[in-house]
Amino acid sequence: MHELSVAENIIEIVQEHLQGDQKNAVKKVKVKVGKLTNILVDSLIFGFEVLTKETNLDGSELEIEVIPIKIRCEACGENSTVDGFLFNCPVCQSSSIKIISGYELMVNEIELKD
Repeated sequence: MHELSVAENIIEIVQEHLQGDQKNAVKKVKVKVGKLTNILVDSLIFGFEVLTKETNLDGSELEIEVIPIKIRCEACGENSTVDGFLFNCPVCQSSSIKIISGYELMVNEIELKD
């Protein structure tokens, strides 16, 4: 379950960016996760909740935006979003494609309490 180590890394990133009086003020952590990372969203949220219990992040919410797989066809130049893991251009069926999104894994925003 690599989601637990990802949750640990997210917590470390958040802690690195908090200053003195912000340490207990985190309301929400917004994360972007590409579909190609194979991260199970529910497992990541569970891991985050378990690891933040009784810490300064206890009660903070992990909000995850799943980034779809986007490709650019090298044959016809079309940009497309694909649902599965068959990487052919949906326009011309060429397999000569370049993946342009879907590998993302980043803390995008840390929202503090009012």
